[in-house]
Amino acid sequence: MTRPQNPDDPGSLSLEPTKASVAKGGKPDFGNVRSGVRSTEGAPGPGSDFGNVQSSVTSTEEIAGASEYTVKQGDTLSHIAQAHYGRASQWRRIFDANRDQLDDPDRIRPGQVLKIPAAPREDDRTKTSPHGDRP
Repeated sequence: MTRPQNPDDPGSLSLEPTKASVAKGGKPDFGNVRSGVRSTEGAPGPGSDFGNVQSSVTSTEEIAGASEYTVKQGDTLSHIAQAHYGRASQWRRIFDANRDQLDDPDRIRPGQVLKIPAAPREDDRTKTSPHGDRP
């Protein structure tokens, strides 16, 4: 006689066919297989609040070709865009790149160091300063 199989005792388990499985055409009978999962982690209480979860992504990689410009008295983002991109209408590119320090595109201050994102010039000239002289 074979030893009874106990799922809580791995040593009692056998892969040998039982008389019942042989009687069913030699196919194993898995009718009594049970499964369960237990965790040591407590479940969150009712009404758990995850409203303060925040996410952000930052990068330490520099943008290739980007440069910086120190604002001088009388500068505007349009003048800076004209000097770097050849078109004053590209001022928003500079504004968007500096949202961390600019809330209003009309309020830049002398001494501020602005990031100038890389972009091809839209005219045939090389970069000039917003004041007309070559850098």
